Amino acid sequence: MITQFIQRGHTFLRLAAGSLARHPKRVSAIVSALLLGAGGGAFALASLAPDASELPVREVLESVQPALTISPFTANAVPLNLYRADITRSTDTADTLLKRLGVDDVVAANYLRTDQLARQMLLGRAGRNVTAETHEGQHLRKLVARWSPDDSGQFQRLVIERTPKGFVSRLESAPLVASTRLASAAIRTSLFAATDDAGLPDAIATQLAEMFSGDIDFRRALRKDDRFNLVYEVLEGDGEPMRTGRVLSAEFVNAGKAFQAMWFQPPGKDAQGVAHKGGYYTLDGQSLRRAFLSSPVEFSRVSSGFSMRFHPILKNWRAHLGTDFAASTGTPARTVGDGVVEFAGTQNGYGNVIFVRHRNNTETVYAHLSKIMVNRGQSVSQGQTIGLVGSSGWATGPHLHFEVRVNGVQHDPMTMAQKSETVPVPAAVLPLFRQVAGNVRSELQAAASISQTRFQ
Repeated sequence: MITQFIQRGHTFLRLAAGSLARHPKRVSAIVSALLLGAGGGAFALASLAPDASELPVREVLESVQPALTISPFTANAVPLNLYRADITRSTDTADTLLKRLGVDDVVAANYLRTDQLARQMLLGRAGRNVTAETHEGQHLRKLVARWSPDDSGQFQRLVIERTPKGFVSRLESAPLVASTRLASAAIRTSLFAATDDAGLPDAIATQLAEMFSGDIDFRRALRKDDRFNLVYEVLEGDGEPMRTGRVLSAEFVNAGKAFQAMWFQPPGKDAQGVAHKGGYYTLDGQSLRRAFLSSPVEFSRVSSGFSMRFHPILKNWRAHLGTDFAASTGTPARTVGDGVVEFAGTQNGYGNVIFVRHRNNTETVYAHLSKIMVNRGQSVSQGQTIGLVGSSGWATGPHLHFEVRVNGVQHDPMTMAQKSETVPVPAAVLPLFRQVAGNVRSELQAAASISQTRFQ
């Protein structure tokens, strides 16, 4: 009985000791109350406890793992590199370019000024994507510039890198990679303003105007709230956009009427073993390529149409039997259709002029050129550059005077282009075309669901 009571006392003391460690103030208050309220019992309990010297002693050995030591993080433990990108400007010097890239490095600036590749390929070259990698102290570690010089499908990469022996530079070439993007916009003032609002390059506006020129007069027929949806390519180098590719498909709504087109290249080769040319087709298989383009220059302003006008030099009213396209000196002038050069030289008020003979007794005239780039008897293809815009002959400023003659009689070039025939998709590839057209419809619907796409 006594032994049991003593054991219970030991248990109580252990529990009390634990509580005291955890809640010293609370336990002290309880003990005080017990001592005041039941002092006799407490002293009686104490008197029954055995002498501490008589209690058995037991040694317990336990291995203790030391706590892990976590070294404090220091900035020097892991090197920190910073990256910044920009576009080069024609006015860039070594100092201005590096400053814009957040680089403060005298050695790097001196290298850019003296390195032959950097001087030839980077400084003073506008429009090149450039990325700088720096250490924490704004010292240059690596600089990479990328650009696409032509339509070869390649881009060039200039790499300037710090080594233990100093900076080195190298020039590399790599293939461009095409990615697909969607865009949608509405016309508020002009086609170019709409593409600007959508973050699209001017090349997209030019392609749209070319695609639908046979159906839409982009100089006179555009309406506010006309809209377009399109799918187009962006050619990238190392993930950076280098140049705009081809418009793959587009829908243009003009005055409530929708026009759709897609790029399609029939597989295989023709009877002469030449690969079939690609072109734009309506989604039901009609080619948008007509016998004649609507304009001998890429999308530009008509300064004088096919009508009566007051002649700026002769100072009298007379019929203007052609169309004048305002363009700066040196703008490429292109033939609107396949044909043969009938005349190339200087003629009266036309100045430097080219006459091209086409099928069905049709002839086109390109006047006031600053330079002639073809010879008499030469065969030319639709869209080929045959000269450069100028102001030779009777001209008050640079422009291209363009005429279309049928059996020697002038006709309105705008209506002639729209009335020229088209070519359908070859019957042999029509099933494939219909399959592709189905996918295009889905893509254009997706493009229509967005209001804007930004090109960076």
